[in-house]
Amino acid sequence: MPDHAAGDDQTRDISAWETAEPHDWLGHKLQCQGCRHEELHRDGRCRRGRVCVRDARARRIERFFRENPSGANEYLDHPYFEVRTLAVRFASIFRLPALIDDPDAEVRAGVALRLPTSRIEVLAQDPDRRVRIAVASRLSGKALMNMLSDDDWFVRLIVVRRLSADCLVGALHDPEPDVRRWVARGINPKYLSALAADPEPTVRQIVATRAQDGLLLQLARDSDIRVRFTSIERLPYPMLAKLERDDEQIIRDLVARRLAEEQQDSSSGGEDHGIGT
Repeated sequence: MPDHAAGDDQTRDISAWETAEPHDWLGHKLQCQGCRHEELHRDGRCRRGRVCVRDARARRIERFFRENPSGANEYLDHPYFEVRTLAVRFASIFRLPALIDDPDAEVRAGVALRLPTSRIEVLAQDPDRRVRIAVASRLSGKALMNMLSDDDWFVRLIVVRRLSADCLVGALHDPEPDVRRWVARGINPKYLSALAADPEPTVRQIVATRAQDGLLLQLARDSDIRVRFTSIERLPYPMLAKLERDDEQIIRDLVARRLAEEQQDSSSGGEDHGIGT
């Protein structure tokens, strides 16, 4: 019952939000009379309190542009940033270069998502992270690699998620563990050893899910129990005997279980072989 009541309250709140007296971005009550879009109103493509470019609510402005996309070009210089931000999504791409220096970051981010990549490299140095995130989601090659030096860790994370396995070498020593974790997941395996001594145990644990042979044995002796456990789960059977005296009982149990499985597999294999002959 309480959850149902909460849902009813939320529905009422949304309904009140949708039916509230509409105002423009300056707080003035909206009137359709005398509006430049009266003809659209008569055609049902502009409805006060629901679909209106003059409304302060972004959802209503967006509905207006969705129903009247050809009018977006007329609003690229509107003083209300929400109008410009939404108009950018629908306007002609040839009108967008003029907004690269728009004072609002949301507008510039919208421009970065639509212009050809050759035109947005300048925005890789934008002071607002939202714009740089949009740019990082679209650039490639050297231009994308250059963004590995961005001051914002989330921008760098977007970059490494888009780089090829070999190009991730440039982020091996990134100061942010989240970035290095992603590098550990995607980097060419031949570079994994560079992360085997990473100061963050969760990075080393990811390395342990991909490492082979000698590197895997090295990680099986790691100072962190999570790294050792992950490594030993994958370690070849001949190397397990060297790890039976681990300080942690859970590790010793894992080694013992894997060795027992190996003995069982060997016995089963021998019996099958005898039956086959």
